Amino acid sequence: MASNAANLVEFFSLVGQLKRVKRTGWVRNHITDPESVAGHMYRMAVMALFISPDTAVNRDRCIKMCLVHDMAECIVGDITPFDGITKEEKNKREETAIHYICGLIPEKIGQEILFLWQEYESGTTPEAIFVKDLDKYDMIQQAHEYEQIENKPNSLQEFFSTTQGQFKTEQVQSWVKSLQDIRSNAVSKSEDNTT
Repeated sequence: MASNAANLVEFFSLVGQLKRVKRTGWVRNHITDPESVAGHMYRMAVMALFISPDTAVNRDRCIKMCLVHDMAECIVGDITPFDGITKEEKNKREETAIHYICGLIPEKIGQEILFLWQEYESGTTPEAIFVKDLDKYDMIQQAHEYEQIENKPNSLQEFFSTTQGQFKTEQVQSWVKSLQDIRSNAVSKSEDNTT
């Protein structure tokens, strides 16, 4: 039993690392106080609370998926396409890490986390499709917030450009439209203040 408890302590410690792993895209863009992976996952889980009951998407499964989709990053870090690591190598590293993490905890919980992670990675179920939309949406919401905080309108346009047309769920598409309208208004006000 002591070894099981020790494994849980290691698991909790590893997951806790996510509070200190900064999101690479923000670090690369010299954001003053970049969010952590844990912060990103947390807001995604909160967003999942707002999944419309009219959809065929399992809200609780989405919340869980949000909480585990980047869990492997506590070991491998937040790898982006700019890091010079192939997608195949990234997937291999993350899969090795998630298997290790899940091996530390009771089998039933470990299997649930592993299956949720694999489902997200496959991106084929309605839940995985929705969570992938939440992942992208949280990124552009955060980009907009950083533009406002740092008073640099449009400075993070690349995040909006790379996600344009990529959202698949109607509900998140409506959020994107609202965010784009708010962002456009903020840019217009900023331009008015400089003239």
